[in-house]
Amino acid sequence: MVLIAVAWYALPTPLLAVALALLPVAIWLMLNWPFGMVLGFVLLSFFRLHELYPPLMALRLPQLFALAALVSMAWQLLVIRKMQIYWNRDFNWLMGFFVLCAIGVLLASNRSVAMAYFNGVFSKIALMTIIIAWLLRAPSDFKQAAMAFIIAGSLVAMVALSNAAAGIEVVEGNRVTIGRSFGSTLGDPNDLALVLLFPLGFTLGWLLHAQGWSRLVALVALVLLVMAILATQSRGGLLGVMTVVGVFAWRRVKNKTLLLLVAGVALMVLFALAGIDQRSSGGAAEQGIDESAMGRIYAWQAAFSMALHSPVSGVGLDNFYANYYFYSSHWDGKNHAVHSTWFGILAETGFVGLALFIAVLWRMVTRIISVANIRAQHPATLMVAESVLAGLLGTVVSGTFLTQGFTWPFYIFFALILALRQSINQQNSDFAK
Repeated sequence: MVLIAVAWYALPTPLLAVALALLPVAIWLMLNWPFGMVLGFVLLSFFRLHELYPPLMALRLPQLFALAALVSMAWQLLVIRKMQIYWNRDFNWLMGFFVLCAIGVLLASNRSVAMAYFNGVFSKIALMTIIIAWLLRAPSDFKQAAMAFIIAGSLVAMVALSNAAAGIEVVEGNRVTIGRSFGSTLGDPNDLALVLLFPLGFTLGWLLHAQGWSRLVALVALVLLVMAILATQSRGGLLGVMTVVGVFAWRRVKNKTLLLLVAGVALMVLFALAGIDQRSSGGAAEQGIDESAMGRIYAWQAAFSMALHSPVSGVGLDNFYANYYFYSSHWDGKNHAVHSTWFGILAETGFVGLALFIAVLWRMVTRIISVANIRAQHPATLMVAESVLAGLLGTVVSGTFLTQGFTWPFYIFFALILALRQSINQQNSDFAK
């Protein structure tokens, strides 16, 4: 009773009673299903599921799943010793980039801002990247992860479309967001488009590979995701959609010339459906190079100047915005975001960081292409491999306009690629025996 009273004092919500009733089941799951705990933390941290339904925010679900994941990992690794870990050269490259970012924090122009972002976000991303790569082994694990991404993305899409229909949480007149009123990371339409783009590859892969009712579910999810991305009016999001669809089509359509022509028409149709020309920034009302495009050019110039000033370490994680005034050639009275993955990495980690990240990315792309081209493998593994290839390339293309160098998408894809390669190698080893 004392524990219940203390819990109620710390978290006075009726949902606490439900949580306490489910506590024994939660403890069993925590100790025996580490992948579920890690996946839950990733879904909450990236898709911000608890922010879709604000009453859930009081439960502090990301923190609970983070704690559960750490306890579960410790139990599996140190107590019952069921978890198997491995290391290869790809981990070395990835770890090199993480270490460079950590060193950049110490040398950052605003160390407190860089330290806060590293401790609050990026260190968790780095840790979970390695853990996900270790935990995913069986084809069923990859299938569960893909379905979880599809469901989470669909939930975000439904809330976005609901907001668009009701005319709430919109910016620039008609660009939809989620949770902007209380400072959610989904409160920026470009960031929301990024979150919606991530599960698109898994959804399309499921639609093309699955059978029966699950294919219908994937079709519904695909429609929801594309409509929600259109509602954000994000040009980077639309380019990402075309890339994801294009990868699947490229691997199936023999007439590449016809495919490129259709893609060009489809892109114009998507831009028209999204109403890009109606945007208050970057719309048809602006003459010449529009304000949105010029803002990006000024931001990219500032990023290059930051890298020239600190070529080895950059200005530090999350420091671009704070340093914009000092490096921009055009000051309009306010700081701006970089709106580019590549220039963001360049500014915040320098030329060395950008070169290292591109090297890691190149290795990951070549790895996943080789895995996706292996036809003689489990259908679930093949589906996820092709989905990861499409999703990663979509993220690369959308990175021209979306800032995602130090957020979840790239690193979840990297973890899946490492896990897929290890799974294939294990299958080949078992077959040889």
